[in-house]
Amino acid sequence: MDIEKMVEIELLYSQYASLLTDKQRDIISMYYEEDYSLGEISQILNISRQSVYDSLKRSENALKDYEEKLGIVKKSNLLEKKISLIEEEISKLDRSLNGKIAENSTQLKVLLEEVKELI
Repeated sequence: MDIEKMVEIELLYSQYASLLTDKQRDIISMYYEEDYSLGEISQILNISRQSVYDSLKRSENALKDYEEKLGIVKKSNLLEKKISLIEEEISKLDRSLNGKIAENSTQLKVLLEEVKELI
């Protein structure tokens, strides 16, 4: 399995799982999180391997469609990058001013941690 695709689906699943049906969630979870094969999933759910494959593909497409329309994962990734850049700039300021703004930078760091918790 392609690792990039696996990571992509897991990120999308973490955001949009509640929009899938129970059966779709089960199949995605078993395949991507529990590392079951299509054959194993078909035995567990007592459905054909082809049904598992079809459901898996429909679920993956649905997750991609949700991301295309809502963009939550993309926005979250962008926000995390911006937060990292802000943290770097605070550190540069701290070093260049020899701690003269330590109190202000500490407050900024606390605010950034609070923002990270919201992600």
